[in-house]
Amino acid sequence: MGVVDAAELRSAGPMVNLSEAMARVPGLVVNLRNNYAQDLQISSRGFGARASFGVRGMRLYTDGIPAAGPDGQGQVSHFDLAGAERVEVLRGPFSALYGNGSGGVISLLSAAPVERAYSVSVDAGSAGLAQVRLGIDAPLDGGFSVRASLSGFEIDGFRPHSAAQRTLGNVRLGYEGEADRVVVVLNALDQPAQDPLGLTRAQFEADPDQTTPQATQFDTRKEASQAQGGVQWRRRFSDLGALRESQLTAYYGQRSVTQWQAIPVATQVNPVNPAISERQPGGVIDFDRDYQGVDARLVWRWALAGDRGAQLVAGATFDHSQEDRRGYENFTGSGADQVLGVTGKLRRDETNRVVAQSAYAQGEIEIDPRWVATLGVRSGRVEFRSDDHYIVGGNLDDSGSQSYSFTNPVAALQWRASEALNLYVSAGRGYESPTFNELAYRPDGSAGFNTELKGQSSTQVELGAKWRAAALGLSLDAAIFDARTQDEIGVATNRGGRATFTNVDDTKRQGAEIDLRWRIADGWRAQLAATWLSATYENGFFVCRAVPCVTPDVPVPAGNRIAGTVDRSAYAEVAWTPGRAEFGLEVRGQGRQAVNDTNSDFAAGYGLVGLRALWRLDLGPGQLELLGRVDNLADRRVAGSVIVNEANQRFFEPAAGRNFLASARWSQRF
Repeated sequence: MGVVDAAELRSAGPMVNLSEAMARVPGLVVNLRNNYAQDLQISSRGFGARASFGVRGMRLYTDGIPAAGPDGQGQVSHFDLAGAERVEVLRGPFSALYGNGSGGVISLLSAAPVERAYSVSVDAGSAGLAQVRLGIDAPLDGGFSVRASLSGFEIDGFRPHSAAQRTLGNVRLGYEGEADRVVVVLNALDQPAQDPLGLTRAQFEADPDQTTPQATQFDTRKEASQAQGGVQWRRRFSDLGALRESQLTAYYGQRSVTQWQAIPVATQVNPVNPAISERQPGGVIDFDRDYQGVDARLVWRWALAGDRGAQLVAGATFDHSQEDRRGYENFTGSGADQVLGVTGKLRRDETNRVVAQSAYAQGEIEIDPRWVATLGVRSGRVEFRSDDHYIVGGNLDDSGSQSYSFTNPVAALQWRASEALNLYVSAGRGYESPTFNELAYRPDGSAGFNTELKGQSSTQVELGAKWRAAALGLSLDAAIFDARTQDEIGVATNRGGRATFTNVDDTKRQGAEIDLRWRIADGWRAQLAATWLSATYENGFFVCRAVPCVTPDVPVPAGNRIAGTVDRSAYAEVAWTPGRAEFGLEVRGQGRQAVNDTNSDFAAGYGLVGLRALWRLDLGPGQLELLGRVDNLADRRVAGSVIVNEANQRFFEPAAGRNFLASARWSQRF
């Protein structure tokens, strides 16, 4: 498991995006798109790299509350990094305690207040970055506590038409009693953002700071808002024998999104052949979603002979989501009176529901003081239903339902070779059902759900070692892994602005990871996190050449790189901490990234250098913390991420050139 603590989050940037700090976790790729109208590009050991919408292949949590929907698609824009105690990363499906996800888990855990204090933070940086954050921590009598924060963020963006704003509010209410621990988390997000779109290869090479003309022509943008609340209640037992703990987590939320896209008018309303465009859903996406769920579990512990122990965790989950989804034309009028980038006529209207239910159990036993075995299983079912309310002319009824079942076993064996060295082997099965977006339409253009689309399953094995040499100031985590996926989900067709999906057969992901940390001397430390990954298609298949496409006609040969994956990545830092100051040199880089299934082009690999300096000063009744950063010191112009399988070949999302950040945080006890 990888852990990024509060200090590392703080020193990595303005604490707006997970991409700032997560490079130090091997196996994980979190690319900043520099486009706040799109979610971060997140993948773990190559899983999630091919995602067309949101975050796929990872389970996402904040204080135990899911940030991914029942269909596995999620987002992390509401993560309160400034209030986090740590972010934990579990790579691979090696725990039955979490939902279906092949790549693993990202879990943010908020910090409980330890003293009464208020804080004011101000950030200023390149491209018009500005942020103000207010916070208050208050431990209260009787075991109660409250922590609240409110932040306002805005940025002009280094490309035209890439400005964004974000208002984020978080409240954490806590209670810690003799037997009970209760945490209530409330948060609200409002984030309007312009969308500069990606660039073609020619545009990127000519000027990576430009914006494609369609972005301004159609005023591409996204407005997102979200409000949710959750509670986690843990109760410890001392008089019920082996039953030691119960845990109940429940949540409810609402999310609304409106997104204006750059789909041409002729694609939505084809004047030459209207039949081609009758089933086109428009150039504006609009939905309102309600979601809720519950996770209940019990924990048993036993003391065994020979100073050994055993533990069993068993529970069940229920998650439900319902959305009203609409599509509109992104224009009004015609001819000289035509206006682009506005909400026009209705072209899509449906109600979508997803229900996911699962039961799980995981046990751990110390076979002897040196050997620990873990066995677990999770079994569940995901059900989809869509009711189409827009049945007009050639736009036929796309209502439908589909369900998927899975059973995922996990097993692990750990050998405590010495006080300094642990070796382990883990095996598990991962599963991902299709998302609603992938099920919505059939590849052959007929009406109804894509009922032939299967869920993808993977069999994964990991061998690893953890070595701690306290006398040398060294710690090393290393792992090698092998993952074989059946029925991987990929793009089938692109026609009239509508994408459909199919199973592209088997894939293989193999790799190695290391995380080396060294306390060089008093006040000096270093870290190296590196990943090697081979992610390929084991069988050939066909994809579409260009839009429109009814029948895939371009071969993808076996052995091609899986689109969106990175074959190697690394993070290194050296930090010096004299007293209450800190100075750091960071280097982060990655190899080439395939932009599509055919591997017709790649985003070039790169290495970027950053510098940081942090000071903590006691001034009167409070403390002042100052942070300065320079990123991309050499001002290299690279593609920070790619839009995988983008139908118009606008694959490349440029990274910012040399950029600066200055932050100040004042905190004072009361």
